[in-house]
Amino acid sequence: MSFFEVTKFLLDGFYVSLLIFAVTLLCGIPLGLPIAFCSMSKLKPLRAVSKTVVWIVRGVPLMLQIFIIYYVPGLVFGTPVFSYIDKYILMNYGIMDAGRVVAVMIAFIINYACYFSEIYRGGIESIPRGQYEAGYVLGLTKSQVFRKIVLKQVVKRIVPPMSNEIITLIKDTALANCIMVSEIIKQAKELAATKAMIWPLFYTGVFYLLFVGLLTICLGRVEKKLDYFRS
Repeated sequence: MSFFEVTKFLLDGFYVSLLIFAVTLLCGIPLGLPIAFCSMSKLKPLRAVSKTVVWIVRGVPLMLQIFIIYYVPGLVFGTPVFSYIDKYILMNYGIMDAGRVVAVMIAFIINYACYFSEIYRGGIESIPRGQYEAGYVLGLTKSQVFRKIVLKQVVKRIVPPMSNEIITLIKDTALANCIMVSEIIKQAKELAATKAMIWPLFYTGVFYLLFVGLLTICLGRVEKKLDYFRS
């Protein structure tokens, strides 16, 4: 295979990595906020359940969570849900690995939503109590204080840790190959196994480096736009 043929073959896998990345962000970022509110709730049972779930998700390796999501429904209920999704979509739409990709997305969304929730919680709790009280004195409701006073400051404070998690996410998509999803690392391993070509495995690093570089520039610009909150 030529260099351009290898690049095209790896790009097919990188599209899958980018799909997992995009869906995880679109679902995980908003999902993290209600989880954070539950972790800060005054209702002790709700707070305890939320913190326990976050503790378990953050404590168990993401690869193991992917295995749990993909295999446990079949083991417990005797119904390999994602295998059925694989077969159905392959037969009707000709798309391979759809069920496996869905399982990976679910695992990633749950995992990253819990991480994002802790970032949100830390940002919200870092705002001085006096700012809430000042808002109440001005006649604002609790929700208005949060939206008009607290939220913008929280966004500024959480951008750096969120940036780190987002950059980590694109690299974590490589874990999808543990259930044979055809992301870029699996594509490179396939070339190594079938064509005895080991260099494409190292070449995948270029794809990650370029995308991480683009992310770093974009997130850096977002951070600069929020500089008006600097004291």
